[in-house]
Formats: sequence, C-alpha cells, structure tokens
Amino acid sequence: MPAMVRSALTQWTARRSVVVAAALVGVCLAIGIFIHAYGLSGLALSRGAVRGWLAGDGLYAFRDPISHLGAAFPPPAAYFLIPSGFLPLGLAGWLIALAGVAALVLALIALVGPVARRYGRRRWPAVAVATALALTVEPVRAALGLGQLDLLLFALVAADVVALRRGAWASSRAAWWPGRAASLPPRGRSIADLARRGWETGAWAGVGVGVATALAISPAFFIGYLALTRQWRAAFTALGTALTLAAGALLLAPGETAAWFTDVLWRIDRTGGVDDPANQSLAGVLARLYDSATTPVLLWLSFALLLVAVGMIRARSAHADGDEIAAFTLVGLTAAIVGPVTDTYELIWVLVAILILVDAAARRRVTARRPMPGSGRRFPGAGYAAGAVLAYLLFVIAPIWALVEVGGLTVMLGGNAYAFALILLLNALPWRPGVAPAFPINRWMRVPKRRPVPTPRVPPGIR
Repeated sequence: MPAMVRSALTQWTARRSVVVAAALVGVCLAIGIFIHAYGLSGLALSRGAVRGWLAGDGLYAFRDPISHLGAAFPPPAAYFLIPSGFLPLGLAGWLIALAGVAALVLALIALVGPVARRYGRRRWPAVAVATALALTVEPVRAALGLGQLDLLLFALVAADVVALRRGAWASSRAAWWPGRAASLPPRGRSIADLARRGWETGAWAGVGVGVATALAISPAFFIGYLALTRQWRAAFTALGTALTLAAGALLLAPGETAAWFTDVLWRIDRTGGVDDPANQSLAGVLARLYDSATTPVLLWLSFALLLVAVGMIRARSAHADGDEIAAFTLVGLTAAIVGPVTDTYELIWVLVAILILVDAAARRRVTARRPMPGSGRRFPGAGYAAGAVLAYLLFVIAPIWALVEVGGLTVMLGGNAYAFALILLLNALPWRPGVAPAFPINRWMRVPKRRPVPTPRVPPGIR
C-alpha cells in the first residue's frame, strides 16, 4: 500500500474515532444531566416493587413512600426488571438509559436513513443530527431520566415497521428480479441460512409489537391496526407473541397475573392522578378542565372513540397509499391521546411525526414546479416546515411544567399543550405516498391508461 494512501486512511480512521468518542461523551453527559434532573423516580418505584416481590410480598402491594403510587406494569415486564433489584439504583438507571439510547439510535437508522438517501445525503451524519435533536425533547429526556422502558418499546415497534417493509420488498423483488427469490427456502439448512432468509423476507414482523404489548398494554393498538389493514400474518404473530408471554407469566406468577387482569388493568389512575400535569391524554385534559381528580368517563369515552376512529381511518389510508411509517405514527399518536394516563415519556412517536413533517416539506420543495408570477407559491412546503419547527420547539421547551403555577387561560393552553399537539397531529399529519409501502409492488407492470368515458350529446331542444 502506498505511503500516501496509508496516511490518508490513518487520518480518516483517526477523525472517525474522534467523532465517535465525542458522541459517546456527549451522550453520557446528557444521560447524567437527565438522571440528575428527574432522579430515576420511575425506576425507583419499579425496582421497589420488584424487590418486594422477590422478598415474598405481592408485586402490586408495594407503595412508594413519597408518591404513594404502586407498580402498574404487566407481570412480563417484572421479569425484565428483575436484574434491577440486585443492582444499585444509579447503576440500573445508567444501564437502562444506555440501552434506551442504543434502541433510539437503531430506530432512527431505520427511519432517518432512507429519508437521507432519498435526497442524496449521507446516512450517518443525518442519523447523528437526528439523535442529537431527539435527545433534547421532553419524551426522550423523561424516559432516560426516569428510568422508563419506552425507548425500548419504541424500537421494538419500529423493528416491525422494518420487517413489514422488507417483506414487501422481498415480494416485489420476486416479481421483477431475475435471480432467486428471497421468499424461497434457502439452499442450506444452517442457522445462518435461516437467519438470512428471515432477515430478507421480514419474517419477524409482529414479534416486536407482541413483545411491546406484553411489556406495556398500549402497543395493543398496533395489533388492532394490523388486523384492520389485513396484514394477518403480522397481526397473528403479534397476538401470539403477546399471549405466549402472558401465558408464561401466568405459569410463573399466577397470583400477580390474576391481580393484573382483574384489578390493576382496570384502574385508570394506576400510574398516577388523572389530573396530574404530566398526564397529557384526553382524560387528563377533561379532568383539568372540570377541575376534578377524575375524568368524566362517558364524555371521555365518547371523544376517545371518535379519536380512535379518526386515527385508525387515517392510518389505514396512509397504509393504502404506501407510507407504513406514517401509518404506525398515527397509531402511536392515537394510543397516546386516548389512554387514561399518558405521561410525557410515552410520547416518543412525536419524534417520527416531526420527521414526517420535515420529509413532507422537503418533498414539496423538490417536486414543486417553478412558480409562475403571481401564483403565491414562492415557498412550497413552508407550512410543513413551520409545523415541524413548532412541534420540535414545543417538546423542547415543555410548557406544561413552566405554567403549572399560572392560572387562567394560559395554564389551560400551556398545561395541555402536548395533548392539543397530539390531537392536531392526529388530524393533520401528512403521509408520503409510496415512500414506505408494506405491500408488494410490481415495478415492471404498466398501469393501463383509462379511456375517457364519452359524454353523451344532448339534443339542443332538451335541457
């Protein structure tokens, strides 16, 4: 190897190592700041419940000495949190936070990478910028600082989005690629061959949603969406995975599982007060509007069913137009707004909504024709870009905490800002036709042009 090439390669490797090291230092500093600000209170409650359960008490008998709240996670999540019972709180919080950041980066690689390539940009700088921006918003800050598992749940669901897209690509490739179809059985029977086939065909679609549903009940909305869009294989896989984990928990901890399904699941205030400022669901908005510790159940159910219908109809339309990412985002926003208690760390899908707004603005900018004089289209996509910036700033500033002590109309708007943003995004989020289809597309098949229907001529005397 020539000395000049070797020197250039060494300099490139050194620069890349410096960038990676700086990124790791920045992530560690951010995690330390978030843990100091939020105090790992969520993990402390879960860890206390798990330790009490291991000591012989019931999993849901534990009560936090400060908030007087108890554990509300399903029994399968308790087995996932068992290692935290044997570790110091700080170490357990750091491990969960590092795992959450890793899951967030993997999800952003799958979501941001295709957008960057579509505009001729390099993937890794775009993912790095997206990760840095994501670490500044309130849902990610709260998930890392409180020690919650929602970033892992987000990555599990995002993995199913990738699987559905790969399955659709494999089916499309079989129609127009002259080589061996990925859906055919592999020539070998080794584990590597089976893993390759599973990766190429997206055979794991539904497993992520199933595991997420077993760990937290709200991802069950994605199973309903898969059934609504007739993605039956993924829907049954998700349902079977969730039921398998629930059955395993029933065999290992029958008492806790029975308590979860008969009591804990049906208490709408199981994770905190409904009127708490952190609750940014529709039920929380109604409780604060009526100045009550509980929400008017009939009114909440009526509006919740309406929002579920709007979200699922729009998600089905996005799926039909070939944007599975927007469809999943709409389902995630629906689950967040209609839940009885939705804390800020459960609003992770807002990140994808902001990405969709940025992509929609860029698509308008790229595909718009040169505006004619006086047409008023000087800035195509400016509305979507402004929406993305406003949504990002809203979730960075977090007005729900700054306006807690202020009264009147200001606290009603600012204290419910996230809930109003969810409702607005649920009704106005655009989708991008054809960017992420979850159904096979034959790229060689020509769509026949429709012949114009002749208009019948009406005699002059007949009107």
